[in-house]
Amino acid sequence: MRRFWNQRVAEPVKDLLRLGLTPEKLALALAVGVATGLFPVIGSTTLLGLAAGAALRLNLPALQLANWMTYPFQIAMIVPLVRLGEWLAGAPPVPFSVVEVVNDVAANPLGALGRFGLTGLHGILGWITFVPILILVLYRALLPALRGVQVRLAPWRSPARRQESPGNRTLASGAP
Repeated sequence: MRRFWNQRVAEPVKDLLRLGLTPEKLALALAVGVATGLFPVIGSTTLLGLAAGAALRLNLPALQLANWMTYPFQIAMIVPLVRLGEWLAGAPPVPFSVVEVVNDVAANPLGALGRFGLTGLHGILGWITFVPILILVLYRALLPALRGVQVRLAPWRSPARRQESPGNRTLASGAP
């Protein structure tokens, strides 16, 4: 598991920082990626992530990395998001299971839409309510960690070190 994490998550994130992506932009892309990955309509998160990333001018590889890593949590969050949406709408809870919805969609997509359409809308309402808080919390949690990683990756990038470094005299003096 540790090898998977390092190879598929940690190293790509470090590579993005090495390429010059700021911790602020990376933290926002990752937070939005997680948020779009939790959208309660299965099969729509990649397109939603691409649209959000393009609209907000975020780093799409970072956003999609977080989006795809969130998939197991998307399934787990469908029922709580639907229940939140039902509560916000003042609607009675509709008994359903994710497996039941998936099976119905596979067997009869139009019938499933009629049967679970309102439930899906309740899930989207719950998601819309939950997502701004989630993005803020994730951004604030990720930012210090990413700043720390950036410092460990490239200590020579800090302004004080640039002026001290003999190889960077042109940067300190401003001359070419």
